[in-house]
Amino acid sequence: MEEEMLDNSNNNLQSYEQRKKEKVVVNKKLDEKLKENMSKIKHKLLVLSNKGGVGKSSIAINLACYLSENSFKVGILDADLHGPSVAKMLGFEGKRLQGGSKGIIPITISSNLIAVSMASLIETSDMPLIWRGPLKMMALKQFLGDVEWGNLDYLIMDSPPGTGDEPLSICQLIPELEGGIIVTTPQEVALNDSRKCVNFLRNLNIPILGIVENMSGLRCPHCGKNIDLFKSGGGEKAALEFGLPFLGKIPIDINMVNSTDEGKPYIFKYKNSETAQVFNKIVKEIIHYPNRTGD
Repeated sequence: MEEEMLDNSNNNLQSYEQRKKEKVVVNKKLDEKLKENMSKIKHKLLVLSNKGGVGKSSIAINLACYLSENSFKVGILDADLHGPSVAKMLGFEGKRLQGGSKGIIPITISSNLIAVSMASLIETSDMPLIWRGPLKMMALKQFLGDVEWGNLDYLIMDSPPGTGDEPLSICQLIPELEGGIIVTTPQEVALNDSRKCVNFLRNLNIPILGIVENMSGLRCPHCGKNIDLFKSGGGEKAALEFGLPFLGKIPIDINMVNSTDEGKPYIFKYKNSETAQVFNKIVKEIIHYPNRTGD
């Protein structure tokens, strides 16, 4: 009996050691694939905010769409694993990611734009993702390493609110990350949180491309007067305070609200709008970012 128990114990130990070795090999291969994938992408950008509800995802997808409309090859990664919204906003909610000979095939949005979101892996949009840090880091690692991103000019990563697992994992997995774009709204409560994003990126030695002030005023549809629902100028003030570029003020636009709900990107539908012109300015700032090497 004792010999049998000893044999079982030895077998379990050997099995554990074997699984451990296999895991190391798999991780090493994924690290190599991630490095190879990222080497094919010229510019990797993280869009983040420390507070939810500031319109970060709508800014991320419209920046990606605007870049793609200007003949750049663009990918967008929805890094918000618990609350993915990119699929809904880009109109591929319910579509499943498929596997190819070299890895996961991203969803094609247009000839110049591809996207990946956790929403394409969970059963329904109501299903919560109940994961802790290690699982989330592995998921992001697979999205970066196992997806067939191909040769891209830009990879835009839409981070969840805060400075926790997901943005930290991206910054660690992509040490050559070109920079972060911080999204805030004008009121003081949002600005206090945006300052945390600035310090987060600085602590990790990640360049900051600038601050975007979203929901900055509403033009009355009747009289044309501008109404500062959430105040105005706070994002610009924060940029000045930290010595950072101020990328622009994006007004509240009912068409942007409707387009995200409909899954039809605003930039594709309203190219000549006042808001589109602000995006045009922001994109030019990103393209001509001072530390950028030649394309």
